[in-house]
Amino acid sequence: MGHEVLGAPTPWAPPAAGTVVVYRGATVIDGTGGPARTATSIVTDGATIRAVVPDAEIADTTATVVDITGRFVVPGLIDSHQHIATPPDRATAEAVLRRQVHGGVTAIRDMADDLRQVAELGRAALVGEIPGPDIHFAALMAGPTFFDDPRTQQVSQGGTPGAVPWMQAITAETDLPLAVAVARGTGARAVKIYADLTADTVAAITAEAHRQGLAAWAHGTVYPASPGEVVDAGVDTVSHATALAQEGTRHPLTSYKDKPPIDHDRFADGEDPHLQSLFERMLARGTILDATAGMWTNYFGPDATDPEAQERVRANSRLAAGITAHAYRAGVPVSAGSDYENSPEHQLPALHDEMVFLARECGIPPVQVIRAATLVGAMSMGAQDVMGTVEKGKLANFAVLSANPLDDMAHLSEIEFVVKRGRRYDRSDYEPVAPGR
Repeated sequence: MGHEVLGAPTPWAPPAAGTVVVYRGATVIDGTGGPARTATSIVTDGATIRAVVPDAEIADTTATVVDITGRFVVPGLIDSHQHIATPPDRATAEAVLRRQVHGGVTAIRDMADDLRQVAELGRAALVGEIPGPDIHFAALMAGPTFFDDPRTQQVSQGGTPGAVPWMQAITAETDLPLAVAVARGTGARAVKIYADLTADTVAAITAEAHRQGLAAWAHGTVYPASPGEVVDAGVDTVSHATALAQEGTRHPLTSYKDKPPIDHDRFADGEDPHLQSLFERMLARGTILDATAGMWTNYFGPDATDPEAQERVRANSRLAAGITAHAYRAGVPVSAGSDYENSPEHQLPALHDEMVFLARECGIPPVQVIRAATLVGAMSMGAQDVMGTVEKGKLANFAVLSANPLDDMAHLSEIEFVVKRGRRYDRSDYEPVAPGR
């Protein structure tokens, strides 16, 4: 190494251990799904929570005291389905990350991107060079026929799609231990199993990922592997509620590009027996559903200008709501993921829209929607030991609201400030960044 030099500035770094702050007087919705606790103090020490106790248990203290009487505290939100580098655009990504953390999102699960940029953004946000959530990310694996998809070219610039460490084509001849090790070398926490893979290959990738300490995150249907085969392979999460509609289809599942039509009428009453069987297996295995339920309405909806496109959006939105509601009733752990982000000039991150959709359209009780976007989100990343709830020993990640989200999930927008790893982000400091700035 050369001579020692100072690194980049870290204005958003967590406070040092021994920096104690008492947030006093809150109503705490802790992310477990339990009832809210009033008159509660949260004591933080550096980047972690030292205690969550009734106000009366806090004696006179020399620590900094922040009075949040009348305010509502929720754990830092976790968006369990994001893409922030397809294609890579550093300025836009930094604007999105800044908006996310000021909007209460303290961690995201990035579901395959150009990991060269994602890893650097994750490092910069972690050490405090830029404001943003923690980023847990996956390296993608799919069959060779998938890699003429334009998105794979966008995230493999300078390399060959399917032959870069973060985006690998898998065949029967692939050395899977080596492929998973290469994926792990990117810093990924998981392998994302995407498309054009048989059930046997999905199972083999999953087993090897687990052997090497990585999670396996998969699309709900991998084509030709069905939802049931994906779940039976032992993956940790499946993405997209609408993808599960292929379970029990009478059409052959051939390839990602040749998806069979969905019989929407099959799911009209919300109790399809094929899905009920699938959800029972997911519940037994602990498989998490990353539903992305509001994606059709909130992402595709604004671009649906002709009547046919509008009807497709409405039908898929109803399908997503129905399947997600069924999964929740069956006891399947549902996480809150958006699979998109609002453009940088928007005031709030897309996860807020997903949470409102889960409450209003899927009928999930608000306290359970908050759990979906906190504890279950942490579970989806294998990070529930350090985040996802407001409790002693976990990271000091929480949002302080001026209105009760249990009354209306839209009250999530009433953010006064966010604490991420003990560092405070005042909502009043946030201004949207328009494209080109």
